[in-house]
Amino acid sequence: MKYIVIIPDGMADYPLEELNGRTPLQAARTTNMDYLAQNGFSGLVQTIPSGMKPGSDIGNMAILGYDPKKYHTGRAPLEAANQNILLKENEIAVRCNFVTIDHNEMSDYSAGHISTKEADILIKELNEQLGCDTIKFYTGKSYRHILVIKDENIEQLIKVQTAAPHDILGKDINHFLPKGKGSELFLEIMNKSKEILQNHTINQVRIDLKENPADM
Repeated sequence: MKYIVIIPDGMADYPLEELNGRTPLQAARTTNMDYLAQNGFSGLVQTIPSGMKPGSDIGNMAILGYDPKKYHTGRAPLEAANQNILLKENEIAVRCNFVTIDHNEMSDYSAGHISTKEADILIKELNEQLGCDTIKFYTGKSYRHILVIKDENIEQLIKVQTAAPHDILGKDINHFLPKGKGSELFLEIMNKSKEILQNHTINQVRIDLKENPADM
């Protein structure tokens, strides 16, 4: 038997003043959802284990029957598997976002939701200048991409503390840069990527069009 699982991730949102204190979901006309609620079964389930940060990667894993506390190692391995990127021994997958930085402030966590076509050109440039036997970038979708690093100290890299760009929007990135043993490699890649991306034609055109550039 096949099932369709629909996950309206984040759909409820917060009450908004312009909606008279209602959430977008409360204000929406949800004829089909109302039908399902009236004719189906309703219940509650906790998809985010206690002590873990709410996120679609953790929630979806739990919904599919995998204990996030046992199996979750981040969003990147899931996205790598989705792209058929097979990780070998001593390799780690890292989620890479194209972002916009303005005077060290996280101005835009998605670089203006850059198109995949533009992003692919930038990813190829990063591989051309930064790629090697131990570092390779893979194009994902829009601003979301994957970096695979091969290193003998892989256990050390796994423990590096990082911050998701969308969690530090409007804040000084210097307070949230990678920390811990092995973070030097991440910092080097980030800094070099900034040098490469800032002057790329794609970003110059985006700036001319008053669109946020993918400058890191």
